Amino acid sequence: MGMSMGGGGARRSRRGRTRRAPMSEINVTPMVDVMLVLLIIFMVAAPLLTVGVPIELPKTKAKALNADTQPITISVDSNGGVFINDTKIAVEEVVPKLEQIAKTGYQERIFVKGDKSADYGTVMQVMGRINAAGFKNIGLVTDQDTKA
Repeated sequence: MGMSMGGGGARRSRRGRTRRAPMSEINVTPMVDVMLVLLIIFMVAAPLLTVGVPIELPKTKAKALNADTQPITISVDSNGGVFINDTKIAVEEVVPKLEQIAKTGYQERIFVKGDKSADYGTVMQVMGRINAAGFKNIGLVTDQDTKA
């Protein structure tokens, strides 16, 4: 005469069919699949995001500098083209552009990268203009020489 009030997963309806209780679990498998695909896409795409002026730097045995802030980079390619942070400019525009970009004024660090087959006079002309404008923290960038 007693009814059992057991907590089963299925319940009987009036017509004798069984209904299942709603499932309260989240299926995370599709989410994990999407995240793994995104991870692979970003791992493949990340190296492609580093773009710059293609320059073959000369090699030296100088030690690398530790830097806290990102310096302004001026590049001179093998054809004599001058670039400020990947933007091509004329040699005459170097100083006005630097004065606009420099956040700390004339104390801003400026790195000059000259292709090893670039005209030495062009590299020195760029450095001379920068120095004559009042910028004193200028450095030349080279690759580390791995030959001992």
